[in-house]
Formats: sequence, C-alpha cells, structure tokens
Amino acid sequence: MGKLAHSFEFVLKPLPPYSFKLTVRKPAGWSLFTPFEIYEGGALWTAAHLNTSLFGMRLESVGNVDECSIRARIFTDVELEQPRQMELRRLVGISLGVDQDLAPFYEMAIKDSILSHTIPDLYGLHDTFPIALFPEAVLAILLQMAPLKRSNEMIASFIRNYGEVAEFDGKQVYAWPTQERLAGVSEKEISSKCKVGYRSKHIVKLAGRLAKGDFPTAQQLMDMGPEEAKKLLISLPGIGDYSADIINPHGGFPIDAWSAEVFGKLFFGREPENNREAVEKVKSEGLKRWGKWAWMAFFYIAQDLPNLSEKLGISLRLT
Repeated sequence: MGKLAHSFEFVLKPLPPYSFKLTVRKPAGWSLFTPFEIYEGGALWTAAHLNTSLFGMRLESVGNVDECSIRARIFTDVELEQPRQMELRRLVGISLGVDQDLAPFYEMAIKDSILSHTIPDLYGLHDTFPIALFPEAVLAILLQMAPLKRSNEMIASFIRNYGEVAEFDGKQVYAWPTQERLAGVSEKEISSKCKVGYRSKHIVKLAGRLAKGDFPTAQQLMDMGPEEAKKLLISLPGIGDYSADIINPHGGFPIDAWSAEVFGKLFFGREPENNREAVEKVKSEGLKRWGKWAWMAFFYIAQDLPNLSEKLGISLRLT
C-alpha cells in the first residue's frame, strides 16, 4: 500500500461548457483513471502512476456547466519540487480535457439525426485522456472479444491482483499496475489469477515492450498525427485496429462485434445478420458520416444508449 502524505493544490479553468460530473463519472461507467475511484459529494478521489511514481488525486468543481473551475489536490509520497508540480498540473489538465473546445463538434452534431439527441443529455461532457499508456493498452486488450460484463470482471481482477493501493486523504484507491510490475510475471500466473485467457500472453509481451522505455508516451502520441500514432500503436503486442482506435489519443471509430450491433441498428435500422461480418461495413459508414468527429460521435453515443433507445425506439446495448 502506498501512503501519500504530501500534497499540493491548484485550480483549473476548463473551456465551457464543462460538466464536471459527466466528465469524471461518465454515464456508461467509463472511469477517469481507475474503476476503483471514489465519487462522493461531488468530489472524485482517484489514483494513477506517472512513470513508476504513484500519486492520488482529489478533484472537485466550483460553479456550473457554463462557468466551471476544478480544484485539484495531488497527493504524493515525497514532496515535489515546483517543476514537477507544474508538470503534473499540465498532465491533469490534459487528462480532464479542460482545453477541449466542444463548440465545433456540437455545431456538427446538432444537425445529425442521431447525435442531436445526445447533446441535451450530455451537454458539457468532455473527452478525457490517459496519463499512462500501459493501463489504456491493457484495457483495450481486456475489451477484446468479450461482452462488457466479462471485460469488467477481468479488469477488476487484474487491478486487484497486480495494482497498488494509494492511501490518501482518508481514502484507499486501487491504481492500475505499471508495466514494470508485470514485465516479470508469467502468462500462466496472470491467466490463472485473473481469468483472462489468451489475453495474458499479450499483456506479458506488452509489459515487456513498454518496460524498455523507448516507446512514445501517451503525451508524445498526442503530439503526432493520428495515422502515425495509430501505426505505432498497432505495432504493440495484442493491439489491432479496434484496440488502437480505443487507445489513440486522437481517437478513432472502434467497432467490434458488440458495437457493430448498436451502430448497425443506428445506421441501417436493423441488427446485422452477423455482427462480426458487419464490422467493416459499420466502421466505413461511421467514418464516412462523421469524418474527423467519428471518435466523439462514438463517445457520445456510447454514453447515451438508454436515452437514445427511448428517443429512437430502438433497443441499443453496448454490452
């Protein structure tokens, strides 16, 4: 357990509209940094690693969707020098999407027969970004070829078995493990403890690859072009087109057998006869329809399926 006794605080001013609750507690259950984070009384306690250093975070908002401030307190095991504090402040701002301008996306979405229904429900929801690449890549691997319930079980087991508990501000939060922690673990052990099947092979190889330290960070990938970043991500063990679209900080249109059913109904008015065979057709249609906004469209629709089901009279489930 990592006891984090030192802390510092800062305030971020996101571009409006910004809904703090929707952004850090997304309706579909997507977490900010870890599924074990705690949300109480309008504040979020979460934890993550930067390189191999564990830190905790308490986030809370002041104001409203159109004029929001985020107060962040960062907890660490040692007192940080000012440059290190400023770097963490910058990364937290990126992770929370505080500089993301939603206006161009909303201008397009409000004219779209599908997306227009999501804006009133999700007004001010910003996309969030990873601080570390390894958790996002493992998440993508554990989402492969499995319904969401099964993936969530694998994710929770993996973090409980290999993650580190951050103790700070009276809370305890499990953080995702680092690649260094997993690089020496056997495939057999991970498969046995976490019930992840063939995915254990990919996780071990991925950890070993990233532990070398010569692969671009999540922030460096963000500074590249979308296609260059995706090409690099696909070179990682266990990462294909679908997974790369999930991890890519530029976003993509990640269609698999489960999401092909949802988007097949939205695009063509019916469930595909064979979800796996429909993946390429559905992906092509989404990219053609939404272009550079394909990821944000996927993101908003995935967060609003119950409301969309009711408004459009279609049974939609991304599970």
